Amino acid sequence: MRIRDFSYSLVVGGLAGLGLLILVGPVLIVLVTSFTLGRSIKFPPSGLSLQWYQLLFDPVRSSQIHRAALNSLEVALVAMVLATALATLASVALARRSGTWVRVLDTFFMAPLILPMLAFGLAALMYFTFMGFRPSLALIAIGHIVVVSPLVLRTTSASMSQLDPALLESSASLGASWFYTFRRVTLPVIAPGIAAGAFLAFVGSLDNVPISLFLAGPRSDMLPIRMWGMMESMLDPRVAAVSGVLIAVVLVLMLVMERVVGLTRRLRD
Repeated sequence: MRIRDFSYSLVVGGLAGLGLLILVGPVLIVLVTSFTLGRSIKFPPSGLSLQWYQLLFDPVRSSQIHRAALNSLEVALVAMVLATALATLASVALARRSGTWVRVLDTFFMAPLILPMLAFGLAALMYFTFMGFRPSLALIAIGHIVVVSPLVLRTTSASMSQLDPALLESSASLGASWFYTFRRVTLPVIAPGIAAGAFLAFVGSLDNVPISLFLAGPRSDMLPIRMWGMMESMLDPRVAAVSGVLIAVVLVLMLVMERVVGLTRRLRD
């Protein structure tokens, strides 16, 4: 029996270690490569240097990267705010309701998670072109709102399921309006879920490639597309440096969200 337990622990531990290696290994390789001394992306690096980070933050020689990063940040913030507002309202409207139409609406709202992003990006391009719109940052933001809203809806709905209906009934029996009840009772309870969903929406929009690729115009260069082009043309090590900065920023944000709202628990719920 003891040998069987040891074998089980060995197999599970080995699979867990393999999964961790697959997940963390590429990140570590990118981070090490970002400090390369060479003039192209190669692993292992020929030497270690901060030259590519210095070049990345140079406002003149990396101006195109900075402009693309600002565009991506602007779109991500707009998509996060609007997706959070829309998904929160949808979650409150669908909470504790049952029926065929509720299931249909829930499936409709979650559909962007199932639909392939490339197919949606092409469909969005054809639709907006048919409507007479040209590719721009505004269209990219609309596309990102559609695909990140389900993330906010899922975390907010999980928080809504933990809201005690007696609190809403007590508020209504005391004469409170629906808006006052939402502001003083519902919102404080679901705020952690909203914050977790907003964080996921921001990250999901920031690194979205398919929709940005189809809806970007000549003046709406996005950071993922810029990085893609730099990889295809010259294997510029600044791509690894950009990845290093993004990894560090997202890691810090994840630690903050985990400390403030318990991000892991919200995703598990």
